[in-house]
Amino acid sequence: MFTALEMLLRQRLMIACALGLVSSAAMGTQPAPCQVPGIAHQVLCGSVQRPLDPLHPGYSSIAIHYAIVPALARNKHPDPVLLLAGGPGQSAISLAPAVLPLLSRLNNRRDLIFVDQRGTGRSAPLECEPDDGRPLGERFDTAAQRRSLAACRHTLAGLPFLKSERDLRFFTTTIAMGDIDAVRRELGIDRVNLIGASYGSRAALELLRIYPLSVRRTVLDGVAPPDMALPDSMSIDSQRVLEAVFSSCLREALCALTFPHLRADWDGLLASLPRTVDLRDPRSGRIDRLRIDRDTLLGMVRGPLYLPAAASVLPAAISDAANGRFEPLAALATMLQPRPGRQHPDGIAAGMHFSVVCSEDVPLLDSGHAVAGRDFGTSMREQYRKICADWPLGSVERAYYSVPPSPSPVLMFSGGLDPATPQRHGEDVRRRLGPKASHRVIANAGHGLLSIGCVRDVVFRFIDATSEDGALAIDSRCAEAIPRPPAFLPPIASAPR
Repeated sequence: MFTALEMLLRQRLMIACALGLVSSAAMGTQPAPCQVPGIAHQVLCGSVQRPLDPLHPGYSSIAIHYAIVPALARNKHPDPVLLLAGGPGQSAISLAPAVLPLLSRLNNRRDLIFVDQRGTGRSAPLECEPDDGRPLGERFDTAAQRRSLAACRHTLAGLPFLKSERDLRFFTTTIAMGDIDAVRRELGIDRVNLIGASYGSRAALELLRIYPLSVRRTVLDGVAPPDMALPDSMSIDSQRVLEAVFSSCLREALCALTFPHLRADWDGLLASLPRTVDLRDPRSGRIDRLRIDRDTLLGMVRGPLYLPAAASVLPAAISDAANGRFEPLAALATMLQPRPGRQHPDGIAAGMHFSVVCSEDVPLLDSGHAVAGRDFGTSMREQYRKICADWPLGSVERAYYSVPPSPSPVLMFSGGLDPATPQRHGEDVRRRLGPKASHRVIANAGHGLLSIGCVRDVVFRFIDATSEDGALAIDSRCAEAIPRPPAFLPPIASAPR
């Protein structure tokens, strides 16, 4: 941890860099035509060289890579759209092919900028080995996951841009947002329009806090405030969405008829653990032996809760598992399981993920009593505690956890069925951001709302509006009527028990 003097010097250096009084790093590469896998046409790629430790610029440096999708119109707007990816641990450049169709209207007259945050993608990635080749039992076993992460942590220390394992301290959100603003300055951009999804919303809030005059508009898709304490939040919010699965099934006549004892089946399934089963790996097709304990089962269920369409399959999958057939639940969980590695657009750089969460979220767990869901309990809290016990912790200023009033318009979206960034966080952040913030809740949506066509249109009109009052008055009622997907019913359902 840093001394009080080092903390003061760090704050002054960050302010000096923000004002352009200190050159934070040597020149990187200028934007040049390049090809990004998944994008059919050429874009522009470049990098900015940044100090690994802002307090000691000469210690070591890393390259922060970015990609620019130029506006289609020759007479374009001067304020581009900058995407901040989620995770923490996702690569924004890897996400670009999937995000481009969602932002096509904005791209008509605005450049789109995708910056790989330090620790992800092409920017000094802190990636662990992909788990695709490991047996199913190891992929779902929490103890095996911890052993794998411990080995990964030691491997990361040998990366050429790190001098020791302790250098994992320099991947916090605050330091990373200094990199993002350095890209803006390098490109000669006065102001950007931010779009932050999931953890990217936390990054956007930090960028807005430190560099408020560099932001014109901000869109937060799923609000993750800096003081949310991820492990506890995941427990209570996953429980809330799981309860909604049960209650929704009771309200649907066919679901209630097909699975009349769904809650009892779930409770009985939890009570039957641990147990060992043989099942076919959905990825490899081979038969693997899997020991299922409470944490394993909860991990299998948690992923599908992010997407209402996937959660609609849970009644059938839980019913099958209660009857000893775990293949549907394992297949559902595997399909949605984030894969490490930048070759996957949904990949998570595990080293960056834990460098952020261990430094910023886990310390908050000591500030109050454990908050736990009925079934999910404190398992996530304990898992993160064990992983973070030996993880090098970065220095986080107290001000990081604050959300000051915003000087520019902020539009926030929350899904009523989101187990990760629920609407209560959005409401809290709206109050703190003040009168220039607007929060829209889509009751039957889950995690990530930009994929909804109506929401994309609202985002376009918010950013495109010429006045701040006009931006905040944009109507989003088109999304409020989106229904919840009905429960999936197997073609041949077993008779009700």
